[in-house]
Amino acid sequence: MDMADGSAKKPSRIQLRNRKRIMEAALEVFSQHGYRGATLDQIAEAAGMSKPNLIYYFDGKEAIHVALLNALMEEWLAPLAEVSDDGEPLDEILTYIRRKMEMSRLFPRESRLFANEIIQGAPRMLPHLESDLKPLFDEKCALIQSWMAAGRLAPADPAQLILSIWAITQHYADFDTQVRVLVPDEAEGWAAANAHVEAMFQNLLTPGATKS
Repeated sequence: MDMADGSAKKPSRIQLRNRKRIMEAALEVFSQHGYRGATLDQIAEAAGMSKPNLIYYFDGKEAIHVALLNALMEEWLAPLAEVSDDGEPLDEILTYIRRKMEMSRLFPRESRLFANEIIQGAPRMLPHLESDLKPLFDEKCALIQSWMAAGRLAPADPAQLILSIWAITQHYADFDTQVRVLVPDEAEGWAAANAHVEAMFQNLLTPGATKS
């Protein structure tokens, strides 16, 4: 029984709890091994249940993976969607960067899950990228371009700006093991990372700022 099927009857609290256990276990397994390396046996073991019991809730590995990616895509789009033309442009961009850094700190497994999917050519996410992410990306690029044209932000390529924000902020999630080895004091490291990344983009985008 694939609980993600909208035609299924409303699940009980026990079913919801078990489905959450499976999703949490699968997130750990997929983030460590990728889609190809993960197995239903690994997910069932991590969830503390038998494989037949797991299959009662999901038809197979792909169904679990798609459910995780769908939930992740919604979470990942929210901060970008909230960049508003009602706010001060620099504040809006810096707030977005802070939220992306916070997501990298709190959700490194989710970030690696998404990165692994993209590296493999997005076989299960491509429709979402085309139908959900691309229109939102284009909308925010146009907004940033309008701010730059009005002199409210220093000129830059809006698309490359957003891609650079993603590359820098998500590095701290996707390579968190390396970061923790190089900067062992986690609290101090995150404080320094947040300050550095924010200052870098503030210097880049402040109109008339001296670029160093």
